[in-house]
Amino acid sequence: MKAGALQRVMFAVYAVVFFLYLLGPLAVMGVSAFNTPQYPQVWPIEGFTLDWFGLLLADQDMMAGLRMSIWIGFLVVAISVPIGLAGAIVMTQIQARVRSAYYLIVVSPVLTPGIIIGISTVVFWRQFTGQTGTRFLYDGVVLTVLGQASFISAYCMLIILARLQRFDRAQEEAALDLGASYPQVFRHILLPFLKPALASAAVLAFLSSFENYNTTTFSILSDKTLTTVLAGRVRQGTTPAISALAVIIVAVTIVGALAYELYKRRADAAAARRQRAALEEEEAELSGTPAAALA
Repeated sequence: MKAGALQRVMFAVYAVVFFLYLLGPLAVMGVSAFNTPQYPQVWPIEGFTLDWFGLLLADQDMMAGLRMSIWIGFLVVAISVPIGLAGAIVMTQIQARVRSAYYLIVVSPVLTPGIIIGISTVVFWRQFTGQTGTRFLYDGVVLTVLGQASFISAYCMLIILARLQRFDRAQEEAALDLGASYPQVFRHILLPFLKPALASAAVLAFLSSFENYNTTTFSILSDKTLTTVLAGRVRQGTTPAISALAVIIVAVTIVGALAYELYKRRADAAAARRQRAALEEEEAELSGTPAAALA
């Protein structure tokens, strides 16, 4: 066998093994969610049922944990994205000699184990609220949001910074020369340019918060999120209702990705049409024809 053919065969085998490893658990959970046995089972298929989805919706602890995870996720997004935006702007404004030290400081929470962040969040805010008399802040939701935002905001900063490094500063200078104020430049020039990065950072922040366990298991105190409820259920023994939950999450993710891709393609097509129309109008004006005057 020639070297090129052998390389193609090895690549094909590697691709098959990789996708089996990646998608195999999802396929197993997808099949077990519709199988009738009480324990998650792929084979033999004893019958088709949707009862596990009804059992999932009737599970009060699971639904309460799901609502709590969604609420915490939105709060983390509301905190992490502005902090990440501010950190990225500061990164591009400070002097080059202190930029490395600043980058190390703001990225260090990402390198810190989640268990350490969770424990330190609980210890710090317990001492702080005890000394300041603000015991209402010593709450599971508040501590979880603060603990997760401490490192998720670094993710947001990295995403926004990658987009910000391609920003043309001449646009800001031109707007300032024309009399615009700094808030106007930030609102009308910088934010529209960073809109894709802000959306990506918000999605990443929500998903990172939704699936987080290491930090949440310590900072949530007596409250429960979906990950902590699932961890407790797995220790006691799983049921196909958990597989049904996985199917719902995967379906929502696929639908969201397809909707975003469709929206992005439509936006790109509209932008291309506007650019093409502008070029045609400019060419018509330069040609000096009666059609150009009519346009």
